[in-house]
Amino acid sequence: MLSSSDRVIMVSGANRGIGFATARLLAGAGYRLSLGVRDPASIDMADFEGETLVSKWDATDPDSSRAWAARTGERFGRIDGVVLNAGVVLRVGLEDDDDAAYNTMWQTNFMGPLRLARAAMPQLRKSGHGRVVNIVSISGKRLLTGSTLGYAASKFAAMALTHAIRQEGWDDNVRATSICPGLVDTDMVADVETPEGQFKIAPETIAETVAYALSLPNEAVVAEILINSRLEASL
Repeated sequence: MLSSSDRVIMVSGANRGIGFATARLLAGAGYRLSLGVRDPASIDMADFEGETLVSKWDATDPDSSRAWAARTGERFGRIDGVVLNAGVVLRVGLEDDDDAAYNTMWQTNFMGPLRLARAAMPQLRKSGHGRVVNIVSISGKRLLTGSTLGYAASKFAAMALTHAIRQEGWDDNVRATSICPGLVDTDMVADVETPEGQFKIAPETIAETVAYALSLPNEAVVAEILINSRLEASL
């Protein structure tokens, strides 16, 4: 198996929240990183050790993923892993006549990761130890309230993407894992209150889980990891 210092990992949405925590942890572990963000100026390189490339990437731009993957390959000569992290939540439900909100989440939470995985797949196949870690959500496993239908629908699709990557990349040792957290303590859910005795998950906890999924050998395949800090009867 390749050592972490030999491996190149792409992380989308790396300037804050889960993406930032993941990138910082992986940098400290010796991985070479390619970080994709909408505004490269938002990344403070002092936060990262080792060799790091920062590229402009927009999940809603069809050309953005191809350009970022190409730049990563040119810089490092390889791509060994991709962390599909960027996402957005807009609270729209069954009876909300807001197609724009549905389309925004579809483009950001499914089409953006799909395009990025597609762009990186040729290099992942060459790696011999290609890894895709998809930050999905427990909302990709169940729907708790109708007001989150749009978000859950996009995350159910994201789960399908993980399964497709694992199936199509299997013979070339490409493995894919969905990480499905509950509420994570990020800006995205800053307005959500938690009941007494229940908590939001620290982004660093998700980062540790990403590192675990990246480290597994080819013969140890974990399709899904569910993480929650709140009691849910449906789980």
